[in-house]
Amino acid sequence: MPITGYRVLFEGNNLARILESVLVVIKLSLIALVIGLLLGIIFGIQRTSSFKPLRWLLQAYLEVFRIVPLLVLLFVFYYILPEALGAEVGNQTVSILVFVLWIAAEMSDLVRKALENVPKSQIEIGRSLGFSQRQMYQVIILPQGLPAIIPDTLNLVTRVIKSSSLLMMIGVPEMIRVGTQVIENYAVTVPTASFWVYGGLFCLYFALCYPLERWAVKLSAKYAAQ
Repeated sequence: MPITGYRVLFEGNNLARILESVLVVIKLSLIALVIGLLLGIIFGIQRTSSFKPLRWLLQAYLEVFRIVPLLVLLFVFYYILPEALGAEVGNQTVSILVFVLWIAAEMSDLVRKALENVPKSQIEIGRSLGFSQRQMYQVIILPQGLPAIIPDTLNLVTRVIKSSSLLMMIGVPEMIRVGTQVIENYAVTVPTASFWVYGGLFCLYFALCYPLERWAVKLSAKYAAQ
């Protein structure tokens, strides 16, 4: 019986390969997010310091990762890093490294803005109580500033998941790359293969990102009402 329509998704190991590609996206995104968000918080705190050279350096770092397209950064690191290190660097390692640096840059700006928006009156109270700079951050600035950036952080998470599709360009077996390979196997025999495969990938991306987007909206409304 010839394969038609949606059946292409369930032919052979096609579904298993697609689901495995989803796990690759989740794994790479989680690793990059855990490291990148932590670094971003540290960099964001440093961007509020009184040491101007450090602030300028971190600002320059942010501008590089905002101005240069992520795909270009992936290519640069993928082709130049092995040459610089004199050793082979896997495409997933490159992916994690670039995403960590990108996430940390974006997160640092969110943290900086949040910390600078902490009411000055609260800081003055801390000073009047004799708090050190470290105690000010631990007791007043961080607890008041960081919760407000949770919605924007969730939006950053969805951007990371969606941007993972770029990893196909350096050979990472993520969802779009695997889906395209499946379609190529049925390009002649199943003319509608692209519709069903890409349609399935659309549903998977939607399932990954929509709950995070709705959560971010609810939290934004909650903080706006406070």
